[in-house]
Amino acid sequence: MTTTMSSNAQTVQLRREGAVLVITIDRPPVRNAIDRATSEALAHAMDELDADPTLVIGVLTGAGGHFCTGMDLKAFLRGERVELPGRGLAGLVQTPPRKPLIAAIEGYALAGGCEMALACDLIVAAESAQFGIPEVKRGLIAGSGGLLRLPRRIPPHIAMELALTGDLMSAQDARQWGLVNRLVPAGQALQAALELATRIAANGPLAVRITKQVVSESPTWPADEVWARQNALLEQVIASDDAREGAAAFAEKRPARWSGH
Repeated sequence: MTTTMSSNAQTVQLRREGAVLVITIDRPPVRNAIDRATSEALAHAMDELDADPTLVIGVLTGAGGHFCTGMDLKAFLRGERVELPGRGLAGLVQTPPRKPLIAAIEGYALAGGCEMALACDLIVAAESAQFGIPEVKRGLIAGSGGLLRLPRRIPPHIAMELALTGDLMSAQDARQWGLVNRLVPAGQALQAALELATRIAANGPLAVRITKQVVSESPTWPADEVWARQNALLEQVIASDDAREGAAAFAEKRPARWSGH
């Protein structure tokens, strides 16, 4: 079932596809660059994704053939503070949602747009997409997570070259270096991302959320606490209604009816 949902800005459109929330940045005239109102609307969308117990996963994309070209420099020159306190650009880069988020990328994912994609858990890209953190070309740095996340997603020396030159990276190279999960023909990124999201949404909602938490957070856990922290989260899952439902559905050879608890 497809349902259109409300957003607190005309520049972000929300649509529900079953248990998937599709979040579309809708500023095609500026290649979906982010101003303050759009940051606030995206923060609202991430909050809605996390708060709604019937939503399992989100897909973030852009309208008009491009994902996002980052901060709206004209808004910056007008004195707008595009980053939100404690949340950063797009209300996303410092505090991603607790639930998984897939970036569906056509065209440019540049500067803050690339950094938003890096804040997502999975990336589906069209073959014509291009990535980059060209902030140095404007006398800036990729301070919305590009310098922090990119060296953890691709080889550090490749990330260093991209950061220092500001050059763009093709979708094919991004796939080669492991940044992109799925590479699809132009115009098919959103559909492919929805297919992937639907596969994930079919699984136990609590298990999906905790799985993301462990994969995302465990690299920063103290070495002597890794197993204890994981096991504490594991106990939440084992004690859940969904764990019992999953076992019962398997035994009874039927689809699981998840409650999210």
